[in-house]
Amino acid sequence: MAHGDHGGTGRHAHDHAHDHAHDRGHAHDHGPAHDHGHDHARDHGPAHDHGHAHDHRRTGADETPRVHRASAPVHVRAGVITASDTRTLDDDASGTYLAQALRARGHEVVHRALVSDEPERVQAAIAAAVDAGAEVVLVTGGTGVARRDTSVEAVRALLARELPGFGELFRMLSFQEIGSAAMLSRATAGLTAHGTIVFALPGSTGACRTALERLILPELSHLVREARR
Repeated sequence: MAHGDHGGTGRHAHDHAHDHAHDRGHAHDHGPAHDHGHDHARDHGPAHDHGHAHDHRRTGADETPRVHRASAPVHVRAGVITASDTRTLDDDASGTYLAQALRARGHEVVHRALVSDEPERVQAAIAAAVDAGAEVVLVTGGTGVARRDTSVEAVRALLARELPGFGELFRMLSFQEIGSAAMLSRATAGLTAHGTIVFALPGSTGACRTALERLILPELSHLVREARR
């Protein structure tokens, strides 16, 4: 799916990217000198079953996300903000999509706004969403590399802790969909000092769909649960 340009200026084009520099091919061969079997048998005796104990620990770790999700809130209060110099609320396809998709999953949109792509206006809109009770704020637009794309700077200035995995995974997914243009994205996310989760998403509706459906919605309640702790 090619993510279209959210507006005619080009600055809302695909803000996607990912560096696929993962080295999956290195199988470390330590050779025969790395054989500890004899020493373990001598030091611990045959009754010391390392493999069994390790299996139990792995099973416990695998259970943790499932347990956390089971205790996470079902409904989340969200704010949706569009940063754009060209759109209005009437033709804001990306903001409308985000709000509708959140409501369709049972979440409450407590604040919706459209502001010009200026850091102070974006930050003021985020503050208004928090004042309205938003636990999560989605900002769409202004995550590219054009001079007017400043949403990322506005969001990062408010964050106490970033979630680098969001941007990394988003750019990976975008690369699979649109290719090398994905590197133009600076999409990011993180938590404010008060625990509000803020996402800076591209202006493209297709990009917002990828981020929301593939990454945000599956973990939204889990994220809010962790942020409340």
